[in-house]
Amino acid sequence: MKSRSIGGLNIVENLIKLRWVPEILESIELGNRNYSEILRSIPYLSHTELNRKLKILIEKGVIKRAEEGNNTYYMLLDFGRDLVHIFRHLEDLEEKYCKSVH
Repeated sequence: MKSRSIGGLNIVENLIKLRWVPEILESIELGNRNYSEILRSIPYLSHTELNRKLKILIEKGVIKRAEEGNNTYYMLLDFGRDLVHIFRHLEDLEEKYCKSVH
């Protein structure tokens, strides 16, 4: 039987290793809620790649797509907020421990 912590780690690891996911979640967290805002906030991210990643993040329950009139926007769900927290913590660890090694 697989432990819950290993299962959770696998879920997070699979999302972390997808290129652009941390940047997309951070962008939404910072208030870029519609497609064009997200795309503009991340240099070198293509339309195709953003569409792919948004679809994956919706399917995994990380973000939610909502419509308000003619506007479509994206918002973080609890899982997405937790992932942003994890990504920031990993950045803090890198800053604290990895920069002094080199």
